[in-house]
Amino acid sequence: MTGFRSLWGMPILLGVLTATGLVAGLLGDGWWDLVSVIGLGMPVAVGAWHAFKPAAGKR
Repeated sequence: MTGFRSLWGMPILLGVLTATGLVAGLLGDGWWDLVSVIGLGMPVAVGAWHAFKPAAGKR
């Protein structure tokens, strides 16, 4: 089970965050907008962090 979680844990978490953000954006206004921004912004932030961090061997 540890191998499954280490391989698929983050993609599943990012997928759940994205789906939650999309549903929250469709449900209403007010605090739903904040939930939507967080849910849709976290996967983008993780992707940007991985895209712009220096490579391990090129410091």
